[in-house]
Amino acid sequence: MADSLSPSRIQEWRDRHYNATVVDLRLIHDELMVIRIRPDEPFPQFRGGQYTVIGLGNWEPRTSDTQAEQLSEKELKKVVKRAYSISCPVLVNGKLVAAHDMEYLEFYIALVRVADRKPPALTPRLFALNSGDRLFLGGKITGHYTLEQVADDDDVILLATGTGEAPHNAMLAELLQRGHRGRIVSAVCVRYRSDLAYLDTHQQVVADHPTYAYCPMTTREPENLDEAHPNYVGKQYLQKFITSGELEDALGHPLNPAKTHVFLCGNPAMIGIPEITDGQRVYPQPTGVIEILEQRGFQADETGAPGNIHFEKYW
Repeated sequence: MADSLSPSRIQEWRDRHYNATVVDLRLIHDELMVIRIRPDEPFPQFRGGQYTVIGLGNWEPRTSDTQAEQLSEKELKKVVKRAYSISCPVLVNGKLVAAHDMEYLEFYIALVRVADRKPPALTPRLFALNSGDRLFLGGKITGHYTLEQVADDDDVILLATGTGEAPHNAMLAELLQRGHRGRIVSAVCVRYRSDLAYLDTHQQVVADHPTYAYCPMTTREPENLDEAHPNYVGKQYLQKFITSGELEDALGHPLNPAKTHVFLCGNPAMIGIPEITDGQRVYPQPTGVIEILEQRGFQADETGAPGNIHFEKYW
């Protein structure tokens, strides 16, 4: 085992498997980061909302305070990979940029410290990286979670939890860059305000684009938990954001399924994908966004039957 982990052997494995370089890594806090990765070869043209694969070898170090793992000699030599949606800075030096305009790909990643079935393999290693480090980046960018069906005058609603906001950043940049005429609302639910990595960017975009509204919400701040807090609002969830009428307030008019596309990314419990049993739709509990919107005339995508609710699960 000691010989397997010699510096020369590790360098040999890196040279064999890695094809990209970290050009920037911004730690939002110790469990959240925005990382920019430049591939050795130009990446193919892609659309906002799509994803690719990131990988690191099991021989790489892990960040501290994460679940310990025991690897065999065979496992030690493997590259662990996972698909991540491509995010976007949206603004560079105050100017709009689309994700495919950059020489790097940007990703928005949360650290998984502990997992149920086996120790998390990739994110503890990603959080040990520094600018200039090497890693694997998939050569194919793919995915059907895109703006393909959206017309220029449609309203677009982007609802996310946590880092599920990543593809929505790329979608927002694409919409604004092409001069989208419909209203755009992006809402994201996180635990704490410190989890809003792109807050300043979105506030600037709101100031520059009157057709855009950004609605961040939290669940664990004092005003979410302490009824005696002077600004108490309770736990804020995307489901309540719709049923309370706040979404329509942000949109500026009532929801209209005939000219609106809704994109959902993140926690499956928020999305609430129904199952079809004996021809009937069976919605999960607690109530997810799909059930709420389908009761208002929307239709979620199904195989062979595109709707106006599109979704991307993050786990």
